[in-house]
Amino acid sequence: MLYIAGMFKRYPSLSTKKNMIFNFPYSKVFYSICLVLCLCSASAGEALKSIETGHTIMKVRSASADGAPFIVASTYEGTVLGVRYDGSIGWSQPLSGYMNHDIWCEDLTNDGNDEILIANADGAIYCLSARGNILWEFKPNEGGHVPPMYAVCVIRDAKQIPYVVCGGFDKSFYYLLANGKVVKEVKSRDYSTIRPFGPGASHLPKVNVHTINFLRPVPQPDGSDVLAMHASNNHMQGRGAIYQFKPLADQPYMDSGKLQVPTVVGDFNVCDPDGDGAYEILLGTSWLGKDAMTIYDPKTAKVSSYNLKKIGSAGYRVTQSVTIPDGESFRYLMLSGNYLVTVAPDLSAKSERKINGKYAYNDVWQDATGRLLLASSQSGGSCIHILDTTQSGWQDAFVHLDPPGKIQAILKNTEEARQQLASFEKPAWEREPIPVYSTWAKKKGIAKDRLVQDLIEHYDSPVFLNSCSSNKENWDRSSMPSEIYRNKRDRRMKYVLTQQQVLDKLIPNYEDAPGIAYWVGHGNDPYMYQLETTKKVLDAANGKKTVLILPELSDTFGEAGYVIGDLFNPLAEYAAENNANIFFRSKNVFWQGDIYLPEWSNVVSGRFAKSVVPSMEETTDRTMELSLVGRMGLWASGAVDAWGMRCSRDNPSFDRSRQHSYQRLPNHFLRTMVFSLANGSSYMNNTYVDMDHMGLALELVAKGALFVPKREEIVSFSPVHLSMKTPDEHYLSNAVNHKVTTYYDRDFEEQNPFVFGRTNAVWPAAPNTEWDFSRYAAGVADRRQHFIPPYPRGTVLITPPQAGVFADLDAPRGQMVDHLHPLYRDIMQEFITDGRHYYSADGKQTYAADEYYQTVAAAIEQGKAQLPLTVAGDVAWVAAQSADNHLRLTLVDSGYLNPQARTALVQFHAVKPIKITDVLTGERLEMTNADSAAIDVPLGLFRLIDIEFTK
Repeated sequence: MLYIAGMFKRYPSLSTKKNMIFNFPYSKVFYSICLVLCLCSASAGEALKSIETGHTIMKVRSASADGAPFIVASTYEGTVLGVRYDGSIGWSQPLSGYMNHDIWCEDLTNDGNDEILIANADGAIYCLSARGNILWEFKPNEGGHVPPMYAVCVIRDAKQIPYVVCGGFDKSFYYLLANGKVVKEVKSRDYSTIRPFGPGASHLPKVNVHTINFLRPVPQPDGSDVLAMHASNNHMQGRGAIYQFKPLADQPYMDSGKLQVPTVVGDFNVCDPDGDGAYEILLGTSWLGKDAMTIYDPKTAKVSSYNLKKIGSAGYRVTQSVTIPDGESFRYLMLSGNYLVTVAPDLSAKSERKINGKYAYNDVWQDATGRLLLASSQSGGSCIHILDTTQSGWQDAFVHLDPPGKIQAILKNTEEARQQLASFEKPAWEREPIPVYSTWAKKKGIAKDRLVQDLIEHYDSPVFLNSCSSNKENWDRSSMPSEIYRNKRDRRMKYVLTQQQVLDKLIPNYEDAPGIAYWVGHGNDPYMYQLETTKKVLDAANGKKTVLILPELSDTFGEAGYVIGDLFNPLAEYAAENNANIFFRSKNVFWQGDIYLPEWSNVVSGRFAKSVVPSMEETTDRTMELSLVGRMGLWASGAVDAWGMRCSRDNPSFDRSRQHSYQRLPNHFLRTMVFSLANGSSYMNNTYVDMDHMGLALELVAKGALFVPKREEIVSFSPVHLSMKTPDEHYLSNAVNHKVTTYYDRDFEEQNPFVFGRTNAVWPAAPNTEWDFSRYAAGVADRRQHFIPPYPRGTVLITPPQAGVFADLDAPRGQMVDHLHPLYRDIMQEFITDGRHYYSADGKQTYAADEYYQTVAAAIEQGKAQLPLTVAGDVAWVAAQSADNHLRLTLVDSGYLNPQARTALVQFHAVKPIKITDVLTGERLEMTNADSAAIDVPLGLFRLIDIEFTK
């Protein structure tokens, strides 16, 4: 009962002035209602219920209309749903079509119906009625360059007047009336005590400013609320601070100072666990390997943290905390990954109880009766799950929760594809598969996997290299001219080995393996081993393949030129002579930015084409559709002979403050692998999650069902390509500043349009501008996780300049058309950019991004008619010529985290098809009309199509 009392105080919409409950929390009326609620809950008799919505649900909240509770749900696409507890969907509101970062439900008008407040990535606050109608919207900057709204709530003053409070990445928060009218703006610069730390990528961020992470009301004894704010200036490393404001105040009356929490704050929940008016703020971490709940006392600013013991495999998780009844007391309950963990009020480690579920979920919310609302499985699920912890068996129900809907469709479709593959025979007209290298196999571990072992024994490709590691070399750097790298060490590593000990650790891994793969360095320290040590390893390989993985090397410290000349260039040259590759796993916009700086000219020229393999570590990046065509553009130009992919556990995380990146069913990886391989990627550096699922891609390669093309076989490149001159400095610094959230400058944004814009930490899930390459070329609407982009008019490559004053006509790579399919010989059209502007080929004219993009977009539209075919319908695609009169068309469900059954609209241009056949099923597909076909792509899957055409 005390627990339910606390719930009323936590949810003001249930404690309105209308029924006087809020003003008299200990009255007989109040306890009578509590008792009724307890009885109703107890009689429900159902510990777990799943509601299928057909959408990937990212956030869930509870609301009330006409005395009846309902669920408010936000989809991946930003649509808001009103869902009844009986499972029916009452209404659907698409809003702006962009992500919703926060939701708050409360009765603003005292009519018994909650309003729904949405903080949207387009920079607006939307207010919906309980029936889903838009009542009003507020956007602080109507000029078009407003960053996302990130937090919203309602607070009340002593007279019970409600105020909507909202804020985000413009470094201010706003008080609004119930009708959306602005009362005041409060700028963080006027009160913030938060200071930046560490070196800025291009310049230090300003001191004493911050962005808004969370806003929540803390109820007070007089019926008013205090506004509790969590503020931060760095979503990857900053702990931030908690400020508390009286209603309409400009200055906080309490400042936590530097917040003593284990790491980044990813959850913020105000609760009264005992129902005695002593409110707590439960903070949850958002990080890798630091799963914790911190209890913050809003009266004293004291904190106490509970660090979860190791739960499951390491992963990026948000710990979300609530309280649940436990007899006459309560327990803290934490959702972290696929685990529910409960602990007693005294936070005793001995009281911890773990409940291991099958899946992780995108959100948890506690409704007014104490039931837990779980958003969809992070693996692409489509349900809302209602878990009643007052019912017996709720723990077991969570353990065995196997979500219906999309998850089951994914599993079913994947199994059907695997069964079809079992009877597949490679078409006689197709060549043998090219070698594809996997760097994830180990003698101890995954190589023992049944599937991998079978592939190793029976097929030549994929080639599984032995993944190995060692402690790092403790070598004398005293003569190194660069002070930065002389002293630089990766704090995650142990530098304890001599050169001989390193050799003794690494070289034996070549035995009984076609080669090895290991980290040779990192951007934190490229010199984990001295160059001579690595050369000795390559000498010992005796011709076997070696892949040297080098993550995150960039110009962070302003001395990349030294490392490139001293280490990278000689290593790349030596690797080319010894059947080795540098698997260069960079970040941000490296392959369409930094690589075009003068110090990297040897790579762009093609001098190291045999040894350098461009790949990406796209953690917190939001430009995947750009990095894809940047890597492929270098490959197509001849600068490199191969390109690589990486699928790892942190790829889904584009916002470290909300790191819901613990997918237990790696369907997003499966489709990314299929799409990358179909685009010609031949090196894989992927994290093992679920081989039974991910391994299907490897089976497809081994048996030849998935056609991995050579660059001269691909016919889905657009004839239009964008070539990079020396990159604009602000374009580069913008992309590198992906941690600090306070760089928003409205005047600069409005006066400086970019070809590749909104790439720093200010714009999570924000809309791309009309003139952004991602929108007009890639068909991508926002800055999010587009690993499988559609490029509906053909893949528009980003390449080295081919002609004009910016071209290196003496480069060893030669001309790009000499490396491509012959159809491109006379149809290529080049546009030049530095990431900010466009330029004429002679360098004499500069064109603004927000104007000239129309010329480029028109050329792309016209150029599609010169391709054999193009594909629309939110489906990713690749076409390659597999024989004189055959094309291989690969179609992939493009929803990285929101898989859907889709229809590919195939338009034929330069070929006339005779027969269209599904490679796996043998099904003959019919044309819709003389020059088009509609092909269904199963949810969470792909279609492999053979097209026979006339010459």
